[in-house]
Amino acid sequence: MYKQKLIEVIKDRSVKHGNFKLTSGKKSDIYIDGKQTTLSAQGSYLIAKMILEHLDPKVVAVGGMSIGADPIAGAVASMSWSPESSNEFPVQGFIVRKEVKKHGTVQHVEGMDNLQKGDAVCILEDTCTSGRSALSAISKAENAGLKVIQVITVVDRQEGAKERIEKAGYPFKALVLKEDLSKEIDNDRSRAD
Repeated sequence: MYKQKLIEVIKDRSVKHGNFKLTSGKKSDIYIDGKQTTLSAQGSYLIAKMILEHLDPKVVAVGGMSIGADPIAGAVASMSWSPESSNEFPVQGFIVRKEVKKHGTVQHVEGMDNLQKGDAVCILEDTCTSGRSALSAISKAENAGLKVIQVITVVDRQEGAKERIEKAGYPFKALVLKEDLSKEIDNDRSRAD
């Protein structure tokens, strides 16, 4: 139920057609601007619900490379707690900086005051292509003392991220595949003809 609705939201808000250069350096005729979905109320809700359904029960916190993972981590943390809930251990959020902060705490990972060394965490991504960003976030989180046990992305572009991340030893889950979006786009085109 949530997946089909999320596909529709991503298609409507995030899929752009044209000639694009991706973070990985590859060129593509489809660009998925994940932040347009993750920053929308509807997209944020659907993503958080789905991540909480797929989250390993040992995970105590979610986060990833800033800026793509930030709204996702916030939504998941927020949705994991409720004053009416009996959940005494909600999922915390954290942020992995691309560069070490030059002032204050001078660290790569923000939110460590809510965590303990060795805590099991899940790395989040809005869109994965090669997996290099997720692997960088994993490295920085582990250097901060966290134990990464899972990676979840909203969209897998199916260009090697899953294979690269799993080869490094981390379970990988995509909420939506590029082929899911392509099928939806093809269906729209055939209906328009």
